[in-house]
Amino acid sequence: MFTRDVLRIDAARAAEGIEQAIRDQVLGTLRRRGAVVGMSGGIDSSVVATLCTRALGADRVLGLLMPERDSSSDALRLGRSLADHLGIRHLVEDVGPALAGLGCYERQLEAIRSVVPEYGEGWRCKLTLPSLLAGDRLNVTLLTVADPLGRERSSRMSAAAYLQLVAATNFKQRARKMMEYYHADRLNFAVAGTPNRLEYDQGFFVKQGDGAADFKPIAHLYKTQVYALAEHLGVPGEIRARPPTTDTFSLSQTQEEFFFALPYREMDLCLWAHDHEVSAAQVGAALGLTAEQVERVYRDIEAKRRASRYLHEAPLLVTELPGS
Repeated sequence: MFTRDVLRIDAARAAEGIEQAIRDQVLGTLRRRGAVVGMSGGIDSSVVATLCTRALGADRVLGLLMPERDSSSDALRLGRSLADHLGIRHLVEDVGPALAGLGCYERQLEAIRSVVPEYGEGWRCKLTLPSLLAGDRLNVTLLTVADPLGRERSSRMSAAAYLQLVAATNFKQRARKMMEYYHADRLNFAVAGTPNRLEYDQGFFVKQGDGAADFKPIAHLYKTQVYALAEHLGVPGEIRARPPTTDTFSLSQTQEEFFFALPYREMDLCLWAHDHEVSAAQVGAALGLTAEQVERVYRDIEAKRRASRYLHEAPLLVTELPGS
C-alpha cells in the first residue's frame, strides 16, 4: 500500500552517514582541507552547510553569501543568521557588478522588451509554467511582469526571447560558482553542491553553474527528507518555514510555478512512486489527485529526464585515433 510514509527516514542515522561521507570525500578522496558552501538562506544550502560543519569542524567551512540586484533581502539576512548559528566564517560577495559587466541585466532587458516593449525602471518579472493539474499543458513558459503599480500580466514568449532570457539569467549561477571556486582554490577547500534528489534528477540546475561542485552530499535525498534532516540538525525555524523559491528574478517566484508540476511534498512522492512502478491510481488515492493527474506528472518526470540528459553529461571525449 502506497502512503506518504514511504519517504520517512531515520534522520540521525542519515546525518551520521552523510557526515562520514563528507569527511571521506573532502579529506580523503579530494585531499582538500575543508569546504566552501554557497549559502542562499534556503533549506538545501542550510542543511549542507550544517552537515559540513558537523563533519569537518567550523574552522574548515567557509560560507559565501552572493547577492545581486534581484536577490531577496531575506536571503542575505538568513544566510548571515545561519553562519552565526553555526559559528563558521562567512563572506559577502556582491556578484551584481560582475553580472552588469557581463551584460546579464542588459541582455535580460532586451529579451523582456521583445515581449513587453514598455518594460523599464520599477518593473519586475518572473517566468512561470501553467499547472499540470488543470490539464495537459504545453511546455510554454509565460513571462509574468508587474508594472510600478504592481499590476501583473502574463504573455507568451517567442522561443528566441525565452532562450535569451534564460541564457542571460544563467550568468547569475555561473558567476556565483566562479566565486566559490576562487575561494576554494585559495584555501585548498572543496566546493559543496546543494541540490536535493528532486532537483538533481529533474535537471533543476544550471550546467557549470549551480550544477558544478566537487561533492553533492544531499543529492540522494528527496526534498521532504532534507526538511526532516534540517529539523534533526537544528537548522533555525525561520529557514525551515521559508517556502522553496528560486530567488532568481525580481518578482517573487516559487519553484513549483517555475519548474515543477506540484508542490515539493507531492512531487517527491510522485517521483518515488514513478521509480517504484506504483500505479497512478494508488498514488492519486493517497495524494487526493485523480489517476489522470498523476499520469500527467509521470509524463512530465520522463520528459524532464530526457531534456536534462545533456545537463548530466560529462564532456564527451574521442577515445581512439582513426586507424588505431
